[in-house]
Amino acid sequence: MRISRSTVGTAFVGGAMILTLTALAYPGMLGVQNASTSQDRIIANTKYGPLTEADRDFVVRVRAAGLWEYPLGNLVLQKGTTPAMKEAGKHLIVGHGRLDATCRRISQELGIVLPNEPSPQQQQFVATGEGTTGKEFDSTAVSIMRVAHGSIFPTVAKIRATTRNSLVRELADQTNDTVLDHISILEKTGMVNHEQVTNQIVNPPKLPQDQTTPPPPQPGSPVRVLEIPEDLKDLQTVAPNPSYGAPAPAPSAG
Repeated sequence: MRISRSTVGTAFVGGAMILTLTALAYPGMLGVQNASTSQDRIIANTKYGPLTEADRDFVVRVRAAGLWEYPLGNLVLQKGTTPAMKEAGKHLIVGHGRLDATCRRISQELGIVLPNEPSPQQQQFVATGEGTTGKEFDSTAVSIMRVAHGSIFPTVAKIRATTRNSLVRELADQTNDTVLDHISILEKTGMVNHEQVTNQIVNPPKLPQDQTTPPPPQPGSPVRVLEIPEDLKDLQTVAPNPSYGAPAPAPSAG
């Protein structure tokens, strides 16, 4: 079962900002199986430090993650059968709403083009959730999300350890905190099958990159905003970091 483009679109609410057409070329291959040897290539020198292909791809991947986990969080909030499931839904919505705000802000500073839709594989994750109900929905949604969050941890750690760009470093810090929060809240549902999750993380499916790559936005299209609902804006998820949402200082010369 596939989720249509129009269905994905209705999952997003809030205002929009116009896409900057002079931004860096949209990366052609951003799938989880990207084996490019040029990831350390510097593609721009910014006042926040050099920006590599890996840095740019990381920003795009964090944005793409929100484009499917935010609507899936809404589904969990609507269809989850236990209080713990509904709490997980709230954390997904809020966490990715806050990450999305950071991605949109730093993408403007760094000239990075962001996707407006998740990858075909990620769209299928949402469609799978839409196609199930009751306890089956609970266990399916938790499994999908737990595998996804566990899989991204090594990427976050590598970017945080290697990037020389202060804005990307800020995003990596925030992403690490958010992923850990989501893993913890998912495990509190009591529905995580750790053996199954570990196997899927260690042995991911072999998919063509066009299935794992978010499509580039249409020229001139507004940037979708993952708006946090008013009643969730004060939700405490991870420990507040005053740097999140604040412009990062430019690195000192030398």
